[in-house]
Amino acid sequence: MEPEKQQDADKRGVWKRGLLMLLFAVAFAIAQALLSLLAIVQFLWLLFASEPNPFLLRFGRSLSVWFADAARFLSCATDEMPFPWKSWPDTG
Repeated sequence: MEPEKQQDADKRGVWKRGLLMLLFAVAFAIAQALLSLLAIVQFLWLLFASEPNPFLLRFGRSLSVWFADAARFLSCATDEMPFPWKSWPDTG
């Protein structure tokens, strides 16, 4: 490939990643709000049922894995994109 075409392809790749990083930054902010809501609901559940809600517990674990995956992508520590480009984290 010619050097100029290679540079153009590299620039397109950087711009594509930048767009994806912007989308993941927005998704990260939405997920933070969701985590806050989850924490409030889990606290209320704990207050009235005296035990954590198992569904919220599992979802919170998988959400924390997604946060880590998204943070690694946003900081360029990896090129692997998190959900929805790969399956939702399963924490069992």
